[in-house]
Amino acid sequence: MAAHPAPQPSRRARAQGRSPWSAPLAVVLVLVGVFATGAGLGRTVGPLDWVDTATGSGRRADEPTRARQPASLPVRLAVPAIEVTAPVTPVGQAKDGSVAVPPLTEHNQTGWYDRGAVPGEPGRAVIVGHVDTKSGPAVFYRLHDLKPGDRIEVTRSDRSVVTFKVDTVEYFDKANLPADRVYGESGPPELRLITCGGDWVGGRTGYQDNVITFASLVDTRTP
Repeated sequence: MAAHPAPQPSRRARAQGRSPWSAPLAVVLVLVGVFATGAGLGRTVGPLDWVDTATGSGRRADEPTRARQPASLPVRLAVPAIEVTAPVTPVGQAKDGSVAVPPLTEHNQTGWYDRGAVPGEPGRAVIVGHVDTKSGPAVFYRLHDLKPGDRIEVTRSDRSVVTFKVDTVEYFDKANLPADRVYGESGPPELRLITCGGDWVGGRTGYQDNVITFASLVDTRTP
């Protein structure tokens, strides 16, 4: 499958969207089941469809995958500019083929996609988190506030700390996720932080967009 050109991102300000936890409680409870889809990466272009632009290889949606077993897993994420300090746990695939997300009960937890690159190793590591839950703002509520040059630190289980700098923060309609920019197991170490944003449209979509932080490696500190 040939790589498709990345679409122009839609710049919908987070403030324009409707936060579902501001709705009446009865409505919020109905929407809770939507968040696994709404906070995920979307399905039209998911992790099983990416094409590595460096090698031309990729995965088909029906091709089996297996979780990596790296020597040192990511265990903690720190983003000082938006006051985030959060645990990182491995997540795999949701039933629809998108990247799974942490439980809604764990609003401060982030999830590392364990079928992709490990932070600090070659390729694009992906960490996802909720923007909000039924009880209020969640770990990536302020992700859209990050600016180029802001630092992101990922601590791994061997106590090494991998530091990335933010390159851009962009909005993409969930039906047009640029998989060739998000996934990949070759090239320099990079990081993607992903949550929901844009307008609240409800249904199985939730928020209309994904907010994606693109970051590149600047330093690795070993204990």
